Amino acid sequence: MRPDAVQRVLDTELAAARERRDGEPPRVLDVGGGSGVWAVPLAVAGCLVTVVEPSPNALATLHRRATEAGVAERVTAVQGDTEALDAEGTADLVLGHGLLEVVDDASAALTALARAVAPGGAVSVLVANRFAAVLHRAIAGRLVDARRLLDDEAGQLAGSREPFQRRFDVAGLEALVLDAGLKLELLQGHGVVSDLVPGSVLEANPGAAEALAELELAAASRSPLRDVAARLHVLARRPA
Repeated sequence: MRPDAVQRVLDTELAAARERRDGEPPRVLDVGGGSGVWAVPLAVAGCLVTVVEPSPNALATLHRRATEAGVAERVTAVQGDTEALDAEGTADLVLGHGLLEVVDDASAALTALARAVAPGGAVSVLVANRFAAVLHRAIAGRLVDARRLLDDEAGQLAGSREPFQRRFDVAGLEALVLDAGLKLELLQGHGVVSDLVPGSVLEANPGAAEALAELELAAASRSPLRDVAARLHVLARRPA
């Protein structure tokens, strides 16, 4: 399968960072990186990755994954949250994937990410989309929950046990990025159609997986499809 829309953007950004560093490994900071879903593959690709994560259990899994992949020396684990970040960072790329939905203050967290990246470097943010959550619940027959999500500007189901404190839409995410002092370079969808296609369709049709990957890439940047993707992805740059 071809790389998805987020991975393609990160690959391009890291190639540019490697060129700026005259071939030296790019430095990546993964905040809220959990068990290394993004960090370990980036380390395998040759990056030096620091993961900041509050959960000791997740960090233990990260260490095991990095060791099994043979990249433990390229992965540094720090137990903490955005408050543990350096005031003036040196990372070429900072990841905040699945972070802003769960922190107490999304604006403060994104400002901390912006400070943690070196001037000229980039911040990658991946967040849950409020309107996608509405559609998915409606399709599943959870119509009351769908209406509650639609009416709640934060995209939160009050009183539920879900971990999200908020979800985002395109306009709200754009405003948050600009308020953090970052220059918005790209806003695309992630999981535009792939989350809607049953696995049985892919299994029963030869070539369907490749066709779905191509459709997903093509739809990622096209509004209004982008605007109802399961997740919204931003790449923003700290001014040099």
